[in-house]
Amino acid sequence: MKLRGRFKPSTIIVAVAGVFLAIFAVGVLTSGTSPGSGQLLPAQPFSLGELGHPSTQISLSGYAGRPVIVNFFASWCGPCKQETPLLARFYRSHHGQVAVVGIDDNDRSSKALAFLQEHGADYPVGVDPQASVATLYGVGELPQTFFLNAKHQIVHHVFGALTARELDSWTSS
Repeated sequence: MKLRGRFKPSTIIVAVAGVFLAIFAVGVLTSGTSPGSGQLLPAQPFSLGELGHPSTQISLSGYAGRPVIVNFFASWCGPCKQETPLLARFYRSHHGQVAVVGIDDNDRSSKALAFLQEHGADYPVGVDPQASVATLYGVGELPQTFFLNAKHQIVHHVFGALTARELDSWTSS
């Protein structure tokens, strides 16, 4: 069979295989476990400048030995407007037991600061202007939240806005 066009069959096969490999990798990263092993995957380490205080760094290693909720958001994100007040209340009521770290993804700092103030969020927030940490975590759409145990392994991943039920069920387990 002769193909008309610019692509050879081998090029198409490689491209399709690449797509399936990418889908598999994202699935493994976001599921929290490695396939067939039942073991939890470690969260990717990060260190970012703190929103409003760029000389201060927020890093995952700074929360060693503590469970952490890592929330990727932006001021322009509609569902983030629903979940940010919920996270703010959760942080105030569980401060010390569970850390909450926001990662402002591809946003303007002035808008993000106003957004957090408007929604009463006073948990630490790192700035990720080029979405480099979001890319490490496989985050393409916002919001997304990763629940990490005290060993900083991913135990749960939520796509979209969090609910009070999800937060409560995670802390009661």
